Amino acid sequence: MKKLKPLVFLPPFVLCAAMVALNFADAERFTAVMTGAYQWVLNTFGWLVSLLAFAMLVLCAGIYASPFGRTVLGGPGARRLLTPWQLFTIILCTNIAIGVLFWGPVEPLYYLSEPPPSTGAQPNTPEAALFAISTVYLHWTSTPYAIGSIVGLMFAFAYYNMEKPFSLESPLSPLLGSYSAGPVGQLVDAVCLYTLVAGMAAALAGAALLLGGGVNHVLGIAGPPSDALLGIITALIVGTFTVSAASGLMRGIRILSHVNTVLLVALLGIIFLLGPTRFILGFSVEGFGHFLAHYFERVLFTGAAHQETWPQQWTQMQFSAWFAWAPVMGVFLGRIAYGYTVRAYLLFNVVLPAVFTGVWMAVFCGATVHAELYEGANLAGFLHESGPEGVLYAFMQRLPLAGALVPVLLVTAFLSFVTAADSNVSAMSGISSTGISPESPEPAMGVKIAWGAILGLVAWIMVTFARLDGIRMLSNLGGLPSLFLCLAICGCVVRVALEPARFDVFRRGGDAEGQQPGWSGAPAEADHHDEHAPPNPTSTE
Repeated sequence: MKKLKPLVFLPPFVLCAAMVALNFADAERFTAVMTGAYQWVLNTFGWLVSLLAFAMLVLCAGIYASPFGRTVLGGPGARRLLTPWQLFTIILCTNIAIGVLFWGPVEPLYYLSEPPPSTGAQPNTPEAALFAISTVYLHWTSTPYAIGSIVGLMFAFAYYNMEKPFSLESPLSPLLGSYSAGPVGQLVDAVCLYTLVAGMAAALAGAALLLGGGVNHVLGIAGPPSDALLGIITALIVGTFTVSAASGLMRGIRILSHVNTVLLVALLGIIFLLGPTRFILGFSVEGFGHFLAHYFERVLFTGAAHQETWPQQWTQMQFSAWFAWAPVMGVFLGRIAYGYTVRAYLLFNVVLPAVFTGVWMAVFCGATVHAELYEGANLAGFLHESGPEGVLYAFMQRLPLAGALVPVLLVTAFLSFVTAADSNVSAMSGISSTGISPESPEPAMGVKIAWGAILGLVAWIMVTFARLDGIRMLSNLGGLPSLFLCLAICGCVVRVALEPARFDVFRRGGDAEGQQPGWSGAPAEADHHDEHAPPNPTSTE
């Protein structure tokens, strides 16, 4: 029987509710408190954000090449819950959310028009353009994907191969032992739920801004979207992903992810063909070389030597958002990885998404830079006058068939966030409930509705009072607590990778009948999976 975990659910829920109440009671004081906390996080822990993100990518590469990479999540006979295509589409859509759509043309414009002084690049020059595309590659390819992937890998191994509870205390058990259970584990879950509320609220705020800008564009309304419009859009998104989450993981999200992936690929192909195709190809290859040549200095760039804040405002902000998502996103990624090897898990969670988003950003960045430097588009002027939410539509308006593409873009943007929120709300609800197991994976509907409501309120408040700065604040405030959790989980992954037989129940031998330990039951085939049927490590393909 599923019941709420009060010590896990209430602290983050009450804290987020208090943020909402403080804003309505004293918006000026709320702004001051949030801004002060945001600046303190940046100034104190920015260096650790950069270093740990890089270290987690190195750890992914080491695990992929190690003997541990052959370990099957769920045991040698585990049958996959999802086909490779289903796994790819779900991982792609739940990881990128609204990010690539919102930031695709916006990030290059910021970097092109305002490169950091320490680079020596002048605004709106080829040097600034190369800095822009190499930085976009840094922010949207392998490094950020490694963050959530390490957490998900350790959760999957702990949940399926160590038979630990459905909780974020489980990935810590190789280091904490028995201390990971009880109050310590519940504290970890509570902190992680808070970080994800902040991270998801930041993404939801970005989605509301992007969709609000699109509505204004379609209606011919100048200026940024109103607070009322942002509230309506936020409520619509929250309602949709709550309904989708209520249908269960294997129903709603599989369909949404498939449709969304098809739309993303179609949109990418159209822009590539309609844009300056030859320039995009040449510029993206040149930019990739620039990215490789300057990778180490960029990923570890803190701005300390030149006393500039650019890394805190951009690279560390981006990585902080990924850290905020990582714990609870890791629970979801680990849950759907049943039956895949560790090596295949890293391929699907790091390599393939990085290739897709790298191509996506190359196309958008190339088209944006060409329009700005060689077509006189002045998209940067539009950005600084009207805000980032309308840049994508101003960019699309320059293309042929813009009237048909913008509605498709709005649908794609809407589905992009709904698929991400669906997975995370389900994971959050599962963590704050008892009775979750492979045999009974879905939490109660009321818990999902509660988390969806608080997410919507926090996102709406932050985006209405601070716009883009509000998104940045939420990203950093959510990323700080999970930063230290990810550091501890890295230690657990290293320990397990060095001695997998010590922790894997499937390597300790079976009972007298020769059967392996593990979850029992028989799964349905992946294409018509019954979400209430448990996975079965002892079955054969």
